[in-house]
Amino acid sequence: MEMRREEADQARSETEWMDLLLDELRAAVQRRMVADVPVGVLLSGGLDSSLLVGLLAEEGQRGLNSFSVGFEGAGGESGDEFQYSDIIADHFATKHHKIFVESARLLDTLPKTFLAMSEPMVSYDNVGFFLLSQEVARHVKVVQSGQGADEVFGGYHWYPPLGDSAQPVDDYCRVFFDRDEEEYSEVVHPDFVGDNYSRDFVARHFARQGADHPIDKALRLDTTIMLTDDPVKRVDNMTMAWSLEARVPFLDHQLIELAGRIPAELKVRGGGKWILKEAARRVIPAAVIDRPKGYFPVPALKHIEGPYLDFVREYLTSSRAKKRKLFNENYITTLLEKPTDHITPLRGSKLWQVALLEMWLQTHGL
Repeated sequence: MEMRREEADQARSETEWMDLLLDELRAAVQRRMVADVPVGVLLSGGLDSSLLVGLLAEEGQRGLNSFSVGFEGAGGESGDEFQYSDIIADHFATKHHKIFVESARLLDTLPKTFLAMSEPMVSYDNVGFFLLSQEVARHVKVVQSGQGADEVFGGYHWYPPLGDSAQPVDDYCRVFFDRDEEEYSEVVHPDFVGDNYSRDFVARHFARQGADHPIDKALRLDTTIMLTDDPVKRVDNMTMAWSLEARVPFLDHQLIELAGRIPAELKVRGGGKWILKEAARRVIPAAVIDRPKGYFPVPALKHIEGPYLDFVREYLTSSRAKKRKLFNENYITTLLEKPTDHITPLRGSKLWQVALLEMWLQTHGL
């Protein structure tokens, strides 16, 4: 994947880049409207899915089925973003479906979610997409979804710090990794500790030709590796568990090629995704563009307590887990004592991450 500008790109104005971006995104959405059945949208209330709804409305879609999911709050953290998805649903008069998941149903669904995973996936939104897909499949068989926009247009917080980096590999590892090598060695059994494979992996990718700017190196790595092996695979597994087809316009190959030519500064300005946000102002209400960046919230899996703590403890202290000797028992004991004291820099529960791996292995008989 090339992250270099053509000669004509050097003189393009910001407005010209926005025009090109919207043209390619419209074409990507149009291509994914082709179906023998109605096409819905997974509407989180964030910029990306909201923009898809707006562009579909531009294409004349009326009575579009849109779908959002929310969970019970925990630890003082809200479990839904319905206030934002409602803005878009009302503005474009979609046929909106809000799925609220009570905690008891969430707990019962987790083993089915693990079974649907082709590999261990620690993100909380797996169960959200699983339950959302179950509901969506009752109404439509094809949906458009906003995966990829953050990786393609620089929406994450770890991109801006790389702008003037003199040591891009080290700086990327510092802002992106959830654990450093020292902590990793405390988590796993000594048999699984060796060279710093994670840093070496980043260094090899950053050294490849075709991306000179540190931000471009990070965007290329995230788009070609992290995106395909995490968010896209996540959504694909969870939707296909219910025979639902998810289409992702932001990963259209022509849109990706254009994005690779857009200057990195236009992507990360203003905290991230500046060029996409400014283009989106022509299509959707500003209230969902200027809102704080959200993530798929499942508070009960971050603030692990009560029945959720009992649930993960049963797996992590089982004879199968002890026989496997994957993790250091002292580390697991520390996490189980006070789970909410151990949150990663990327706002993940350290307990949930180690538990998910063990739960996935046991679910699949490994």
